[in-house]
Amino acid sequence: MALPSPNLDDRRFQQFVDDAKRYIQQRAPEWTDHNVSDPGITLVETVAHMADQIVYRLNRVPEKNHLAFLDLVGITLFPPSAARTDITFWLSAPQEEVVLLPVGTEIATVRTESEEAVVFATERELSVVPSSLRYLVVQHQGQPVADRTTDIAEGKDLLCFAESPQPGDCMLLGLTAAVPHCAVALELDSRVDGVGVDPRQPPLVWEAWTEDGWQACEVDRDGTGGLNRPGEVVLHVPGGHVLSRSGGQEAGWLRCRVTKPLPRQPFYTTSPTVRSADACTIGGTAPALHAETVYDEALGESTGLPGQRLQLAHAPVVSGEPALLLQTAEQDGWQDWQVVPHFAASGPNDRHLTLDAATGEIAFGPAVREPDGSLRQYGAVAPKGAVIRARRYRTGGGRAGNVARGAVQVLRTSIPFVSEVVNREAARGGVDGETVAEAKIRAPITLRAQERAVTLRDYEELARRAAPETARITCLEGEADEHGSYAVRVLVVPQAVADPGGRLRFEQLVPGDALLERITRHLDERRLIGTRLAVGPPYYQGVTVVATVHAFRGVDTDRVRRQAHDALYRHLDPLTGGADGRGWPFGRPVQSGEVFAVLQRVPGVELVDQVTLHPADPLTGKRGDATDRIDLQPPSLVFSFDHRVRVIGDGS
Repeated sequence: MALPSPNLDDRRFQQFVDDAKRYIQQRAPEWTDHNVSDPGITLVETVAHMADQIVYRLNRVPEKNHLAFLDLVGITLFPPSAARTDITFWLSAPQEEVVLLPVGTEIATVRTESEEAVVFATERELSVVPSSLRYLVVQHQGQPVADRTTDIAEGKDLLCFAESPQPGDCMLLGLTAAVPHCAVALELDSRVDGVGVDPRQPPLVWEAWTEDGWQACEVDRDGTGGLNRPGEVVLHVPGGHVLSRSGGQEAGWLRCRVTKPLPRQPFYTTSPTVRSADACTIGGTAPALHAETVYDEALGESTGLPGQRLQLAHAPVVSGEPALLLQTAEQDGWQDWQVVPHFAASGPNDRHLTLDAATGEIAFGPAVREPDGSLRQYGAVAPKGAVIRARRYRTGGGRAGNVARGAVQVLRTSIPFVSEVVNREAARGGVDGETVAEAKIRAPITLRAQERAVTLRDYEELARRAAPETARITCLEGEADEHGSYAVRVLVVPQAVADPGGRLRFEQLVPGDALLERITRHLDERRLIGTRLAVGPPYYQGVTVVATVHAFRGVDTDRVRRQAHDALYRHLDPLTGGADGRGWPFGRPVQSGEVFAVLQRVPGVELVDQVTLHPADPLTGKRGDATDRIDLQPPSLVFSFDHRVRVIGDGS
């Protein structure tokens, strides 16, 4: 399909002639003969014909020229962003030596007949450090620690907490080594004495001692049901875990702490007990980027002239530190060159170059003739005949990297003792590169704003530039009572990938602190003095739909129920829902009438009998009274929460 031709000037031959005749009436009223037989009109038509030809050619300026025009005003295409996720490497068995996973270890999704594998590479080195249990101590609220290691060694039943547990009671386990970023399995032989709690939601939190104090560990699985039965607890220890002293004993400390119960959460009536405990390291987690690393790519030889341009074999280039390591072979060996955004501050001896990450084009510094006739060199020139190579860069990025959790399963780099890999959370942050059409829309906004945030539209554009991986950003005038006078409220919805089945989890829609800080810092440097800035997530209004529908005779009711649920989750989605599929509009109410229409379009549904809406709290799960309409405030979005659809069919 050919690119559409731009229509820069929509005037045609007759319009040029008519404009000229009107101009004649204004400037030369004595000229009264405007017929085609008049020689002057003939000249006007001749000029109009030439102008029509020029406009015709102008309207067929190719996209390459458009890029050149945009480049003249400093507008370049944004390269794609690469998705990121954390990859957990599980060992085949606990090891006695450290298992080292180097930077750039590649993992990928499963390749199918219709889809290529999506490749990720680790961004830092991971050391899976072996460990075992050395100490076990307990500490009751407000009391010193008590060493119970000997009791465990003798097989005695040990109370994990006080006889009547209180929030703050804890059991500490000391490991033989610090295990940052590792997965630790705790084998506990417990007796069912901690009665009163829900094993699926015990009032416990697992933590690790780090350089910044106690930090929460992610619990992969808890087979003990809140220390109520023998089983295994698998913890993901945060980075920064260090050796420290507790009760006079040095170890890598983990602890299980009793927390204050949530509303309606049952609490311990008596303390659980432990008669034996053991620990071992069974894996580790490292951040990974959707990119493949290219090493030692030959780019040719230097011409010895300023402004030389070279092309990388793989594009786009994923940003990094540095994005490209380029070297030239000179008399003193391989020399490194630095990537800079421009040559404005480059001297004639600075080994600087620019990189267009979207196209992979490399440019060396130009020579510019000064007004006095002399030449000024911006950036050094590589010696003539010097071999140029790209020592290292990464290519990839785009929306293809936003894979669901559990999709990354293949280890492409051979690592001994690693039996399984998995991404425990969906990869996100992948954004396709900017198109020329999008750059055309952005160019006038950029030129008008000039890196200054004045209007709400300016804040939105600058926030998107600071964090292109976000799904949605909108700006509203802040409430004076809540945010102060002259406040701008920036609402950020992070990118999220639905789990298998198309369901979003609430925690996926909460932007991280690092993302909010990056947007805040970028906008704070560009806001007007006296303007207050509030950057954060929107308010998510949970909505539960309870409906009854009738299916056609002979239709599978289970299939209709699944499709009805899918339709509801798809329509009431903050990212892809709404009438246009671009996400539920901020502040738009939810009405039962439109839900009727959504369910009626489900294949196999003959009649929608009843629909009620219930406001729900996504955090606590508390559901409100039934209603036909749920109003949303301007900074609010909907969130689908546990829809219930009853399908009546044959035999129902």
